[in-house]
Amino acid sequence: MEWLTETKIPVGKTAKSVFDWLQDVGEPFFDWLSWVLELLIDSILWLMQTPHPLIVIAIFVAITWVLQRNWKTCLFVLLGFLFILNQGYWEETTESLTLVLSSCVVCMLVGVPIGIAVAHRPRLYVFMRPVLDLMQTLPTFVYLIPAIVFFGIGMVPGLIATVIFVLPAPIRLTHLGVSSTPTPLLEAAQAFGATGRQTLWKVELPYAMPQIMTGLNQTIMLSLSMVVIAALVGADGLGVPVVRALNQVNTALGFESGFIIVVVAIMLDRILRVER
Repeated sequence: MEWLTETKIPVGKTAKSVFDWLQDVGEPFFDWLSWVLELLIDSILWLMQTPHPLIVIAIFVAITWVLQRNWKTCLFVLLGFLFILNQGYWEETTESLTLVLSSCVVCMLVGVPIGIAVAHRPRLYVFMRPVLDLMQTLPTFVYLIPAIVFFGIGMVPGLIATVIFVLPAPIRLTHLGVSSTPTPLLEAAQAFGATGRQTLWKVELPYAMPQIMTGLNQTIMLSLSMVVIAALVGADGLGVPVVRALNQVNTALGFESGFIIVVVAIMLDRILRVER
């Protein structure tokens, strides 16, 4: 077996060479992208932290009522946010929500069009499937290395790593929704003279909307699962006290901050739950 290990395939060296080349050639693009993402993050963070916390909570409760029309869910969201205020984690929660909302904006703006495109091009989806599998199965800590190389330390590399990990979800679910549109519906639209664009907007997207909303829900849940990992590259939020508790072996702080993350995740899931 020595002959098999004598000549090592240069996977790591090749990846390093590619990243070094991208860093040299794409520096202006990465600087521009970092500026755009920082502007997005700062804007959402300003909207979350500038008003009084009770105003922000009232807005979330109102959004919950519009989406769910269930007073029990609205009450749960209200109590959840009041519990966060009681525990003193409002600032960290808004920072984590900023990261989650930013990743949702980027993932949905990129993922939904790609999902629509691959739904209409099955061969393209066959080519993209192993790429999506790699994005979802590669350890998330690996994403942090190029994120730090290209964007340094802070919220932006945390957002980039989150987007890479989360992006396959909206792509796959949008593809599933659009590609599963019943053939009789498509034939009826064509029989009435609908163009390809009209068929997409008036038949395929309305039929796929439950799957697209599920993709949004999964995007938020997966993004929230990245807050602790993002904290390792300097991203603010609920991951910071978790990492601090781990370093200090502080059981109380770890359970407290971890429970807040659970509460936020359950609230977001209830707000965006899609009833079948």
